[in-house]
Amino acid sequence: MKGRHPDDHRHPPPRAVIFDLDGTLVEPILDFDAMRIEIGLRPGLPILEQLDEGDDALRARAEVVMRRHELEAIAQATLSDGCLHLLDHLAARKIPVAILTRNIREVVDAFIRKFALDFVAAYTREDGPPKPSPVGVLHLCHRLGAAPADTLTVGDYKFDIIAGLRAGCRTALVAPTPPEDLADWGPPHIVVRSLRDLIPLFI
Repeated sequence: MKGRHPDDHRHPPPRAVIFDLDGTLVEPILDFDAMRIEIGLRPGLPILEQLDEGDDALRARAEVVMRRHELEAIAQATLSDGCLHLLDHLAARKIPVAILTRNIREVVDAFIRKFALDFVAAYTREDGPPKPSPVGVLHLCHRLGAAPADTLTVGDYKFDIIAGLRAGCRTALVAPTPPEDLADWGPPHIVVRSLRDLIPLFI
């Protein structure tokens, strides 16, 4: 582990964990550039935020495109490095886990069926404000029965970290190569190359 947050002093092990899905629990497959082109959005900018500026017709068309891409991606998905090891480790210690994603619930359900995994709860873009809003994090903390300060949020993108920090959680960024703008929106409490690198937090 590297890149500890300046406020991350010897905390006790987290009592709950909230995971991002794409790029965190599964290897990244989604082609966001292709989705933006097909929907007719500006390149390089987050899709959901652009759709907030559009009309109902654009959002309806976009949902059809995104759903197709997301379901195709999860059908081809493979678990990320260390995912099963970490989830098994958490299950053995009875530490509850949840999923926070900007995806749709149908994709989360398909993921859980595909890999026969068990999560206490999930929060999707259909449930309320998406990341980087902290609303989903706080909702899941309640479902997990853990205070935000006792919960670890894990993701591969800045929205995951921002949402966790805004909610008052500890945060872990999974990034083989940390982004250059890390200090601008974080920093996360921990930066790791793989989910397996989080196991020592729970020993």
